[in-house]
Amino acid sequence: MSSTRRHDLVVVVAAALALAGFVLTERRIAGAPGFPLDDSWIHLHFARNLAEGLGFVYNPGRPVAGSTAPLWTLLLGLGFAVAGSSAVVAKTIGVAATIAAALVTRRAALAAGASAPAALAAAVGLTWTGAMAWGALSGMEVSLAALLVAAALLAHARARTAPTAIFAALAVLARPEAIVLLPLLALARPLAGRRVGVFVLSTLLIVGPAVAFNVATTGTPVPATASAKVEGGLLGFLAGAQEPLTRLLVERPWQFVREWVTWLATTHWLLPLALGPGVVAAWTRGRRALGMPALALLLHPLAMALLAPYRGPGFQEGRYSIHLLPLAFVSLALVVGPGAGRIRHAVLVVWLVLAPFTLAPAAVRYAWAVQNINAMQVHLGHWVDERLPRTARLALNDVGAIAYFSRREVIDLMGLVTPEIIPYRRQGEAGVMRYLGERCPEYVVVFPAWFPVLTARRDVLEPIYRVRLPRNEVAGADEMVVYRMARCAL
Repeated sequence: MSSTRRHDLVVVVAAALALAGFVLTERRIAGAPGFPLDDSWIHLHFARNLAEGLGFVYNPGRPVAGSTAPLWTLLLGLGFAVAGSSAVVAKTIGVAATIAAALVTRRAALAAGASAPAALAAAVGLTWTGAMAWGALSGMEVSLAALLVAAALLAHARARTAPTAIFAALAVLARPEAIVLLPLLALARPLAGRRVGVFVLSTLLIVGPAVAFNVATTGTPVPATASAKVEGGLLGFLAGAQEPLTRLLVERPWQFVREWVTWLATTHWLLPLALGPGVVAAWTRGRRALGMPALALLLHPLAMALLAPYRGPGFQEGRYSIHLLPLAFVSLALVVGPGAGRIRHAVLVVWLVLAPFTLAPAAVRYAWAVQNINAMQVHLGHWVDERLPRTARLALNDVGAIAYFSRREVIDLMGLVTPEIIPYRRQGEAGVMRYLGERCPEYVVVFPAWFPVLTARRDVLEPIYRVRLPRNEVAGADEMVVYRMARCAL
């Protein structure tokens, strides 16, 4: 067996061990497989509609840009068309993308000048992060985004301009925060006319159709998910949100930088300490070609804070940051250098020995998150399907599992797949109540804690079923209630 195949086998086995730990912990705590976020079921609902020929819709007949990661949704749709719609298919695609990301990361590190042991350690270290294992099993887009970033880094290290630009643009469709890496890769080598043209053309051809679809269905260049969530920054300013300059330029950037460092430490205790040397090593060993892309590791929290802030870099196991882990591990492999001395080997061994100490707690967090979503949103989805009329319209604040399992028409009170409610939401709870009065759904399923004024109106909403989580780790509130809407006049 060649050394390449042997190292690839080591990476696959390492990934399998990490994922097995997560699955066993999930079985022990949750009792059944599932997803750690309700958002995962949003992807599956879109993807099933795609596979069934309904188009990119949430409610049949109403196209909507309700996915921040349309490439992942399309990939799931393809998988569902081939193998049927199920959580198993989504998890299989996620696991495959995670293992592929690690294999490509090893090759990217080698192409950038790292030693074979360092490149192998980078790939194994990537799979032994809780964030990547979480991404593999979460039904979310992060593994695909990490794979595309790794592919862009490999193509860049091999000085292949077109593949670099294509993979980087595709990464933006899998996780929009990857857009920070796109100009850095373009600037990493002299900006000849052909290079600029390739990057610009690739971005227009790949990202352009998604932007056009956003404009056609939501009236803005960004999907409804972004319009509904963004709390400030440049995107918020363009949408009419006002905030103090100190909050925009000082408080939030500093908050996101702190959270970025904390999340890195949660991913691996040594990661925040090694990140600075990793960026320096990238500049030292690769000059502008490797150093410029590595700057994304420093710019990421600032870009999040200034451009389109919602939650910080560590939110939900770092779902907005995981795509940069291949870049981090390639940079760390360069710290070890091209040699293979005893000290360098010792550093690699220490790194890998410490990895399980953060991997095990991540598995527990994942398992409790799955338990929460299964016990609340998935349970309510089945309850609605069994108890409420097929023609019933539901107003929800979590539109994933309930819509997926019930297949009822839904109104999204948060605006992710019902963009017309977003102007009402900017008026607070009173605006949401006014929208409900105009649309008049038969049932409302919400967290009472999110809508205290509305849910206190017993003349309007009659509670008929409730679910409460004894231990809530991930849900938006401890209790979710099904209400029958008694009258529409609010």
